[in-house]
Amino acid sequence: MMELSIYSLLIQHFIDKESVYRFPKGAVLFQEKDPVDHVYLLLKGSISIGRLHERGKEFVIKILHGEELLTEYQIFAPTPRYHFYSKSLTDVEVLMIKREDFEHFIMQDQMTLSALTAWLSTRYLKAQMKCQDLMMNGKKGGLYSMLIRLCHTYGIRTDAGIFIDFPITHQELADLTYGTREVIQRLLKELREKDVITYEQQRITVKNLSYLKREVDCQNCPLEICGLN
Repeated sequence: MMELSIYSLLIQHFIDKESVYRFPKGAVLFQEKDPVDHVYLLLKGSISIGRLHERGKEFVIKILHGEELLTEYQIFAPTPRYHFYSKSLTDVEVLMIKREDFEHFIMQDQMTLSALTAWLSTRYLKAQMKCQDLMMNGKKGGLYSMLIRLCHTYGIRTDAGIFIDFPITHQELADLTYGTREVIQRLLKELREKDVITYEQQRITVKNLSYLKREVDCQNCPLEICGLN
């Protein structure tokens, strides 16, 4: 029997019990340190998860797109609070599940508990790989690995290369790689001059993915590990 994902199991159980909410682009779903009242099932659109440094610098931990589960707290803690903020990058639709109902369902259903464990394990590996890229390869390698992840998450193969079907600014790339907009601009200019990418109207086409992979000693991880989510 095919194993169902945690997302599929939660949808099946809660879709008729909870309401679908719509948020416009730029809306904040929750803030860091807010008490956790809900978990979210992302049905449509894109959401960023991140932190705001006390000096005002924004750090984006990950970007979720399409069918995703948002928890972002310590599950089963007695009085949990969110560790990050969540902001919509596009118009989004989400199913909001009460935290107590979510945790009760997990504990009562062995299949769902197993699916959650597998999902959390994958998330852990993703986080470790991102840390590795940033520590081992510096700002340049961080950008290169982020471009590889963008290809895996949003890439469409064309005659010109891999078109990343997601608008992204220099500042957003800086937030994702914990760098500055000025450094990102310089590194992207270098890649354009080497004919590795094109960048027009906030859209990137990667013309030479092999170059990026060589530069960061890519381990060719499965797509479920190497993504922005």
